[in-house]
Amino acid sequence: MIGTIAAAVGLFAATNIDDVVVLTVLFLASTRGTLPGWKVVVGQYAGFIALVAISVLAAAGLTIVPDKWVGLLGLIPLGIGLVGLIRALRRRGDDDDDDSAVRAGGVLGVAGITIANGADNISLYTPVFRTTPIPDTVVTIAVFLVLVAVWCLVARFVGTNKTVTEALEKIEHWLVPAVFTGLGLYILIESGVIMRLIDVLS
Repeated sequence: MIGTIAAAVGLFAATNIDDVVVLTVLFLASTRGTLPGWKVVVGQYAGFIALVAISVLAAAGLTIVPDKWVGLLGLIPLGIGLVGLIRALRRRGDDDDDDSAVRAGGVLGVAGITIANGADNISLYTPVFRTTPIPDTVVTIAVFLVLVAVWCLVARFVGTNKTVTEALEKIEHWLVPAVFTGLGLYILIESGVIMRLIDVLS
């Protein structure tokens, strides 16, 4: 049991370290009232549970999305980020505007970002779930769900810290959409899905 828990902690940390950055940005947006903190938590859980569910199904031999096209999920944060950047440009100089890239998306937006950012997790979780006994798999998933809460607490502490928010106050309305735009582009490029699309279209 202890070995299973330790392995689950290591696997989660290795595959979700970048989520701390994304969650911190989301909680930073929550300090300006653009996205309630509870929506960040619920969206993160919804997205992560979806990732785990897809991995479990894949481990059972059911492929929902072909691996080579999973990178298309990068369009989610890219689209949300671009919308946020456009809003920031249109309302530049308006002190009352604190639109973030995720205001319109809410829980679904956060869940979509979580899924897109964790799409590569599926390739790691799937073989683990496939080769691990069911009781150990249940323990592993339980540990994952506890650690999601820990991740949210850490990100909330940093993202709502007065020193951090004051330091980023002038660029916050640009920072949030810029992070998601960059994340979306990174996923699309790193996954190689752009080149596959080019090959298909050509």
